[in-house]
Amino acid sequence: MKQFIVETFADHRNLIVFLHVLSAVIWVGGMIAIRFATHQSLSLITDPKLRLERAAHTLKRLFGIVWPFVVILLVTAIFMAVGLGFRAAALDASGNVIDDYAMSLYNTVHIKEAIWLVMALNLGAMMFRRSKAEKALKLGNVDEAKKMLGVIAQYMVPVNIGLGVIAIFIGVVLRNAY
Repeated sequence: MKQFIVETFADHRNLIVFLHVLSAVIWVGGMIAIRFATHQSLSLITDPKLRLERAAHTLKRLFGIVWPFVVILLVTAIFMAVGLGFRAAALDASGNVIDDYAMSLYNTVHIKEAIWLVMALNLGAMMFRRSKAEKALKLGNVDEAKKMLGVIAQYMVPVNIGLGVIAIFIGVVLRNAY
């Protein structure tokens, strides 16, 4: 499997990096647009139930758009991490560090992967909360829907935006490391 990843990355490096960057832009950019543009516009709707219905629908559309890009991002991350040989440059076959700088880059790759993984888990939790909010709205429970969606807007999306910006910065650092 490793050889397949290395060869595929060597043959399709530009496409894999492009898809990785595009996926990050769509995911993080979508969250920024939702939080700082759409959220503000939705707050102008005076009917609380209608506002929450529009928010739930907007999030459903966003999640439907970004979820495939999250998968692409994670898959391309694996291809890049293996294909660029971070581990091979840092460790010998016995697992001993052969180059401290390469080891620091290898550790940085893992930090970036962990950030994207936390973001993906957070996205899954947001999708779950949004679904619960939609069900609550169908039952006429506006307070429950507000509680579910409020946490997404106030905490979950901003956390993913912050983590995404950090991961993108780390990606730039890694890209320029050699």
